[in-house]
Amino acid sequence: MCKVLFAVSGSIAGIKAAAAVSQLVQRGHEVQVVATPSALNFVGTATWEGLTNKPVISNVFAEGHQMDHIHLARWADVLILAPASANAIGNWANGLSSDLPSALFLAFERSKPILLAPAMNKEMWNHPAVQKNLTTLKTWNVQVLEPNSGSLACGEIGVGRLVEPDQIVSAIEAATRKKSSPVRKVLITAGATREPLDGVRFITNFSTGKTGASLADYFSDQGYDVTYLHGPGAAVPDHAAVRSEEFTDFASLEQTLKTELKKKYDIVVQAAAVSDFSVQEIRNSNGEIDRGGKIRSNQELEMKLKQNPKLVLNLKEWSLPHQPTVIAFKLTNTKDSKERSNAVDRLLTHSEIDAVVWNDLSEIQSDRHNGLIFWKDKKPTQFSTKAELAEGLNNGLST
Repeated sequence: MCKVLFAVSGSIAGIKAAAAVSQLVQRGHEVQVVATPSALNFVGTATWEGLTNKPVISNVFAEGHQMDHIHLARWADVLILAPASANAIGNWANGLSSDLPSALFLAFERSKPILLAPAMNKEMWNHPAVQKNLTTLKTWNVQVLEPNSGSLACGEIGVGRLVEPDQIVSAIEAATRKKSSPVRKVLITAGATREPLDGVRFITNFSTGKTGASLADYFSDQGYDVTYLHGPGAAVPDHAAVRSEEFTDFASLEQTLKTELKKKYDIVVQAAAVSDFSVQEIRNSNGEIDRGGKIRSNQELEMKLKQNPKLVLNLKEWSLPHQPTVIAFKLTNTKDSKERSNAVDRLLTHSEIDAVVWNDLSEIQSDRHNGLIFWKDKKPTQFSTKAELAEGLNNGLST
């Protein structure tokens, strides 16, 4: 059981935070709530005190409490701010101490876990100032519980909903288990390969690597030792603890994986969009073209492609004698549900693959990322955001 310093800022989502506090207390954790003055306009002191059997502390200058920002920071095993308003996030990221939660953040030992769960309007969440502040906090190893998408208190729909109470509780418990549990190594691939046509042109796809980068950040926040292999121009993790390396084409990724997997990874997440084909040769009417320079544009060409093997089917072999858990990704682009199901089933029949993350191109938008996680020995789990995908994978790996 752990000592939780639960900070709350002003938001209607404080109702969810109260539910999380209730769950923590029921699970045997000791919880001290500290609140900004505005937070108490949404959920009052009587509620917090009733849930924790402790007085709520909100005034850093209250008589007998002037040193609480030091004493409480030393007492707690973990600090969480939930809900975290845009203003509270700005205070933390800019080193301000105008309220008790902000002062506690500055006084809290950085060797202990610090979590933050934002809640706000979708435009506030997407504002460059808020995102810049979050990036700063992530580089300081603050774990950000990314908000969910859905109906917001203001009546709009989008990203900004505070994560669910059980997600907050799970994140706190996972964070406090880190030091006592062995560190697990995870290798994540992301982004697109580039198969060269000549010295300046290539064949590629639309993969951005954003999903892989968000997974790398999440797993690093959860205490995993994360290595991230990414294609050219792909998104990279914010977390400074993640080791990153770039690949280029299929051959480059294949060789990098063969070398990297000798390092005994526990988990391999193959999220990279690997080209199914590479260019074998290109010919014009006079014969084969020298592809080392730049092919002239004023000629007709014939191109011969060769099929690339499925890298994901070789990951366990390249890891021998160590056998990691292998998670594959399958993107479809069809409205035929039977075709989608068959595509996943074909992957799961291979003994080398332990889980498949499936989604369809029609289900991926800026604020939505719907899909399913299929496990060989568990029921499928659904996700609607990258954050839910990360948590679903982590939960599946932990059971």
